[in-house]
Amino acid sequence: MSRFFVRAAQTVAALLLALCVFFTTLPTLESFAAPAWPQDVLIEAEGGILVDASSGCVLYGKNIHERYYPASITKILTALIVIERCNLDDTITFSYDAVHNVENGSTSAGYGVGDRITVREALYALLLRSANEVANALAEHCAGSREAFAALMNEKAASLGCKESHFTNPSGLNDENHYTTAYDYSLIAMAAFKNPTFVEFDSTTYYELPPNSANAEPFTIYAGHKMLKKSSGLYYPGIIGGNTLVTCAERDNLRLITVVLNGHLTHYSDTKKLLDFGFSNFKAVSPEGSDNRYEKPQTDLDLVGRHNTLLSLSGGKTIVLPRTAQLSDTTSTLSYELPADAPADAVAQIRYLYGERTVGSVWLCAAAPKSDNPVSTSSNAKALRRLRYRITSLPRRLIAAIAAGVLVFLLLLFFLHRHRKRQRAAEIAFSRSMNRVAEREA
Repeated sequence: MSRFFVRAAQTVAALLLALCVFFTTLPTLESFAAPAWPQDVLIEAEGGILVDASSGCVLYGKNIHERYYPASITKILTALIVIERCNLDDTITFSYDAVHNVENGSTSAGYGVGDRITVREALYALLLRSANEVANALAEHCAGSREAFAALMNEKAASLGCKESHFTNPSGLNDENHYTTAYDYSLIAMAAFKNPTFVEFDSTTYYELPPNSANAEPFTIYAGHKMLKKSSGLYYPGIIGGNTLVTCAERDNLRLITVVLNGHLTHYSDTKKLLDFGFSNFKAVSPEGSDNRYEKPQTDLDLVGRHNTLLSLSGGKTIVLPRTAQLSDTTSTLSYELPADAPADAVAQIRYLYGERTVGSVWLCAAAPKSDNPVSTSSNAKALRRLRYRITSLPRRLIAAIAAGVLVFLLLLFFLHRHRKRQRAAEIAFSRSMNRVAEREA
């Protein structure tokens, strides 16, 4: 009996080991087949990063978590906060502190104490001219003081996931407590370039401002970022906007953002290297219509209430992959913990990985119902969340099924063994009884 259980245990252990090896080897085999992640680029700046603006995937990085002074790129965060919190047609008035609390020789648009312009005009002066007195005036208008505005800057940065930055002023005035990293500022830049109002301001190459203390007549300001100007030898096709050390460009539905810090006059050449590298080696891929791993048949969803609800990938989001890679080279995970910005009809979020690198995510949504008595899409989404067990991963379900089968098999063996043992005992007893009868007759 003991030898039977020893052999059974050995059989089960071997089977489970084989299953573990099989399922843990699958991703490894896929990774061997997938093309390597491109890396053939090098910049001269001390720190820099290239990210996919849609997914946030880091395509290249150099000292991306090292702290540097952000200088004028601070104004991107300043502009984003003002756009989100202020009316563009409001009027701001330049205070003494706004005009004079700047570094000597710093960039200015010529505004003096008492000058008045709209928030809209100020944003053009801020982003095109990089005017420091305008940054101060906008901060005072938005928050009441530069100090209060700095608190808003740190609050906004933290909400975007920044953990390595701290801001003390709206212009980039040198301060030992005013710092950021390439990674953190890529998060800020992604948020800014997703804001259409910001893009409208930042992509403008010139703008005419009304008279001010330094200009008796209307005057025109021009974008400081040379890669925006077609007349410049540094013009970059596909560019959307930027602030010299932060640049956004798009080609073939692939939108890239670069941040270059401590460039030592190589910021334009480094930016071009990074953008060229990105567009040459990567592509944007839409899982919608291509990935049906999580889209379940109608029969599964009839349990919700027979409203002809369907699951589909949605959100218009793309993932980024090496140019020679395919969607099948990725693995994916599904999460029902949805962020605050998830659409109302979202059931779950699907995150795609290339090796161990997250390359994007999409929403798994409940499509609009098709019936004479439809319920809201959000109601279907809530009901669909109760069907989580129907969208579990195949390996877990298969392993569980096999484990259950092994247990049933062992139980059958146990009862069969016990039955055979009893039958054998009965046969031995019968044989002994017949022997005793034979002996008595003899």
